[in-house]
Amino acid sequence: MKIEFAVQNVKCQGCASAIRDGLSKNSQVHAVQVDVPNGQVTVEADSDIRAKLSATLAELGYPEKA
Repeated sequence: MKIEFAVQNVKCQGCASAIRDGLSKNSQVHAVQVDVPNGQVTVEADSDIRAKLSATLAELGYPEKA
């Protein structure tokens, strides 16, 4: 299942790496792609775990855009 997020504070590849590392700790996540210029995060996961991933993004300092 593909889950997409538009997030804040993504400024560099270091940010992208932190997002990939943080989200990949969830065992249901298979792949994470980060588009730094657009602040887009795309996750491939086993099921719809959007709420959990959104909370993780916020904890990492990359909350979803309102």
